[in-house]
Amino acid sequence: MTKVFDDDRIYFPEDPELRVLGTVEKLAQWRHRNRGPAFIRIGRRIGYHGTDLNAYLTAQRVLPDGEAA
Repeated sequence: MTKVFDDDRIYFPEDPELRVLGTVEKLAQWRHRNRGPAFIRIGRRIGYHGTDLNAYLTAQRVLPDGEAA
């Protein structure tokens, strides 16, 4: 599968690339509810490793017959 995010980069919620997943507020809701992609706490900052973001997108894949991939 094509990688959307650079595996060797840390992304922050305000980065425009993360708009693929949703707004800054949506990402915060997911973290609060233990949903969404894995994240890293760097002091008070939140980061997302590119490999985790790509893995999350791959896990969200749904085949046309309605079954998860």
